[in-house]
Amino acid sequence: MLPASLTAFTSGLGMGASLIIAIGAQNAFVLRQGVKRSHVAAVVAVCVLCDWLLIAFGSLGFGSLVRAFPFVTSIAAWGGALFLLIYGGMAFRSAVHPGTLTAEENVAQAAVPSGAKAAVIATLAVSLLNPHVYLDTVVLLGSVAAQIPGAARAWFTAGAWLASLAWFSTLGFGARLLAPVFARPVAWRVLDAFVGGVMWWIAIGLIVGQLG
Repeated sequence: MLPASLTAFTSGLGMGASLIIAIGAQNAFVLRQGVKRSHVAAVVAVCVLCDWLLIAFGSLGFGSLVRAFPFVTSIAAWGGALFLLIYGGMAFRSAVHPGTLTAEENVAQAAVPSGAKAAVIATLAVSLLNPHVYLDTVVLLGSVAAQIPGAARAWFTAGAWLASLAWFSTLGFGARLLAPVFARPVAWRVLDAFVGGVMWWIAIGLIVGQLG
């Protein structure tokens, strides 16, 4: 029989991965930053830190606060929808005028933040202005963590943290392996159209959810 700590750790690892890996606005953003090799370390670090804080809040029982104050997720939904609509529009614009990885002047024209500060702000927005982040990471993961007694809960949290670190690091830094593919403008058309579609799809879903 596995020790309670190992069982909790693997549960946190598995659940954390299942919540993070699904294609969404944040993952699409990190992927594009990684392919462009634009402030990847900063983007990955912000994503991981945001995720770790939300996971910790969930494990500490803050999920009940999110349920008690639904206006928090409502504010995040409207703000997130606006950001995603704007960023998605930028991605579609880049799809019309794609760049390549071999032309440095095209990097500045792409739909990615041009400076480290802008990249951090955009990463914070795409990470936190989405109510599903709070519902999934804080409420859902937190409700599972609440069922784990004693010190084993810390192992569950550590497993979820490891899943987050491994995923965003792989997505951000591993994207550079696609550089040969993105030396062709048509590849950028496909990626930008995909990113724009993901952003707008999620934005529409947020708006419909608030109006429904």
